[in-house]
Amino acid sequence: MAIHPDSRSAVEWPTLALLAATYALWALGTTFAFGLSPALGIALTALAITQFCSLQHEALHGHPFRSPRLNEALVFPALFPTVPYRRFRATHLAHHHDPNLTDPYDDPESNYLDPRVWARLPRAVRAAFRANNTLLGRMLLGPLLGSLLWLRGEARLMRHDTTARHDWALHLIGLGLVALWLAFAPMGWLGYLAAVYIAAAILKIRTFLEHRAHHAPRARTVIVEDRGPLALLFLNNNLHVVHHMHPQVPWYRLPALYAAQRGHYLRRNDGYLYRSYAQIFARHLIHAKDPVPHPLRPSVPDPTPETGAYAIRRNIGVLPELSKNGTP
Repeated sequence: MAIHPDSRSAVEWPTLALLAATYALWALGTTFAFGLSPALGIALTALAITQFCSLQHEALHGHPFRSPRLNEALVFPALFPTVPYRRFRATHLAHHHDPNLTDPYDDPESNYLDPRVWARLPRAVRAAFRANNTLLGRMLLGPLLGSLLWLRGEARLMRHDTTARHDWALHLIGLGLVALWLAFAPMGWLGYLAAVYIAAAILKIRTFLEHRAHHAPRARTVIVEDRGPLALLFLNNNLHVVHHMHPQVPWYRLPALYAAQRGHYLRRNDGYLYRSYAQIFARHLIHAKDPVPHPLRPSVPDPTPETGAYAIRRNIGVLPELSKNGTP
């Protein structure tokens, strides 16, 4: 039977079922499992938070309901404490403008820096970014580095953006629900923050090479043909070019859609393909895939501070020079 990417159900029950299971696993990890073994509780909670972040990604793309308010309500508790859902939604939907993919300023999720910025960085900061450009560094250092840069950018943005302040206020309510739970759960905040860090490290595996610098926007997005546990945790977003072409398709339909037109998608992204996450670990655990400065961005003098979109972003602090998206 042909797969039509534009057809969708009014209610996507697999997503609802998985969300219920994720909340149950989170509750189990923070309570009973932690009481049995702190290591087991932290591990289960980290897996639940990872899955929850992937489900937030589904929600912002219109799943499992067609109502954005219902979808937001489903993922309202702030299980991942540093990224408000509405800020995640705003930056991620901006990221989906494919002509801007990997641009250090116009793509909120770019892992590249402007070569001009790179040239001015102190040696120690460059070393940190180079380490962060290996998969091992991205997992160990990336959650901390990404969160610091993300929160720095958000603090600047909130000085003059009332929408951002409102988004953070809502997030604090969701975080209050988590704090109330942890006030009575055996895990407590120390164990919970450890679980959050592990979850962020797992999510960095997915985002490590999702996009590459390429002259053609269509060829910037990867396919990782993995069907193991990481594919479930990432809700098949390893088939990333399929998701970018059809963001309205729910996670559980992406594999069939890809299988039905594999050649088409690989022509589309110019063969940007990995067979599995095991292959990615083997190639890039300690070896960077890309340079930190964007390899296709010219090293030209800075624009004048009075003109251009770059100047507007710089002056209002929306995208300060080292602001990078710390979202999952």
